[in-house]
Amino acid sequence: MKPIHIIGGGLAGSEAAWQAANAGVPVILHEMRGVRGTDAHKTDHLAELVCSNSFRSDDAQTNAVGLLHAEMRLANSLIMACGDAHQVPAGSALAVDRDGFAAAVTAKLEAHPLISIVREEITGLPPEDWDQAIIATGPLTAPDLAAAIARETGEESLSFFDAIAPIVHFESIDLDTAWFQSRYDKVGPGGTGKDYINCPLDEARYHAFIDALLAGEKTEFREWEGVPYFDGCLPIEVMAERGRETLRHGPMKPMGLTNRHYPDVKPYAVVQLRQDNALGTLYNMVGFQTKLKYAEQVRIFRMIPGLEDAQFARLGGLHRNTYINSPLLLDATLQLKSRPGLRFAGQVTGCEGYVESAAMGLLAGRFAAASRLGAVLAPPP
Repeated sequence: MKPIHIIGGGLAGSEAAWQAANAGVPVILHEMRGVRGTDAHKTDHLAELVCSNSFRSDDAQTNAVGLLHAEMRLANSLIMACGDAHQVPAGSALAVDRDGFAAAVTAKLEAHPLISIVREEITGLPPEDWDQAIIATGPLTAPDLAAAIARETGEESLSFFDAIAPIVHFESIDLDTAWFQSRYDKVGPGGTGKDYINCPLDEARYHAFIDALLAGEKTEFREWEGVPYFDGCLPIEVMAERGRETLRHGPMKPMGLTNRHYPDVKPYAVVQLRQDNALGTLYNMVGFQTKLKYAEQVRIFRMIPGLEDAQFARLGGLHRNTYINSPLLLDATLQLKSRPGLRFAGQVTGCEGYVESAAMGLLAGRFAAASRLGAVLAPPP
């Protein structure tokens, strides 16, 4: 049987490979990392999480993302299985140890008898004899392939800025100032109700922090001028520019939190940190995506009470995300209308979120496998 070729070993590509192979169809998964890196990836693992380590809410009763989690588990999702196996405490959210998670996905795919992983960059559209193929190259699609897609579709790719938050070494956080608590003491999956580290700011410190954010030196991206930000992942300094109170009604809101050191004093604002690895040695700053220059990040973030001596395992950054105009270009089974058999999946289609990207990979893998087997798989409603 001819294989399905999948270009890109991120969340969508990994899930697509797993689904197609489990349907009995051989898969060749092409991943360029190991040959060529990206602006955001740090390892060669498949399904590396480059931004947050959170899959968001796991509540299937009251949250749409939680319901998607449940449906994907029922569909034998590799991404959800590995996420569950490498869960770290995060209140009502499902967060994972990013390194353990990616290593587990990689190991599962490498061990599958019907999956071959080839480390190479694909610089153009798949050749015609790859009659069933999936492009799942994510938001960081290499320039040559992005240009080839644009030529095929006659459409310029769309793009937006996405940002990454800093990660702090746990041992450098002052717990005489900060405290453990989940918002509203929610326990959630794998949690205790005390899953986040909280750093309180009074009104004076909050406004001093805002002043520093606004005045801080930012990295310029003149070649990308005019590219919009993704509203769900705005740099904190951009949020601060929208109004001095914006952050304390956003990622720094103090609602549902009580300072255990001073329970009678209500914080004016709170910075939360979420566990980033299974050992609990790393915590990421929730909602603190930034394009501040590195030295400015260290200086300004050490103004936060509890982080005065913070040591950073990773500093924040900004990268450009590219995607296609899917409603115009793709059919209901994710095929390119101008070239049947060539599908797109994941963030390159314009969907946003780890789980959503994996879900698109799940569908694309099943659609491609059905086509190869001569079956018809109806798209979801």
